[in-house]
Amino acid sequence: MIDVSKCYGCMACVAACASENNIPIGVFRTWVERFVKRDGTVFFLPKICNHCDNPTCVSACPVKATYKREDGLILIDDEKCIGCGACIQACPYGARYLNPVKGVADKCTFCVHRIPEKLPACVEVCPTSARLFLRMDESNIHFSVIKPTTGNKPQVYYLNYEGVE
Repeated sequence: MIDVSKCYGCMACVAACASENNIPIGVFRTWVERFVKRDGTVFFLPKICNHCDNPTCVSACPVKATYKREDGLILIDDEKCIGCGACIQACPYGARYLNPVKGVADKCTFCVHRIPEKLPACVEVCPTSARLFLRMDESNIHFSVIKPTTGNKPQVYYLNYEGVE
């Protein structure tokens, strides 16, 4: 979950993710977009893979390299990926990219190699606790998702987000 009201665009999450996951320069698993509302108020919107409940990226993959685990994480098997970009095109959130070093699709994994012993790097480093890693079924908080009309059923939830993109 991401509390938009707490993010001030420091990019610590972006740097931590790149360092933790050895991400090549020029591509990102997480990023922060800056927006200006009509009233002139500036806000920052951290973005990552939404680990959708109904992910179009999974069905778009011709070799089944992209898959959904039982716990809901959407991952990519580098050994199977042929780098065709079908999953990149199928993602309505722009959360995937072609890794220029490996030649395969890449995206946020919530630092799957750290869970459950540690939090994802972006969550751990956030100085304002704008990023939280918790199960939403354990919460009665009102939240929003990005692009709910896609039918993908995104599983990254936003607090204090008004849907201005």
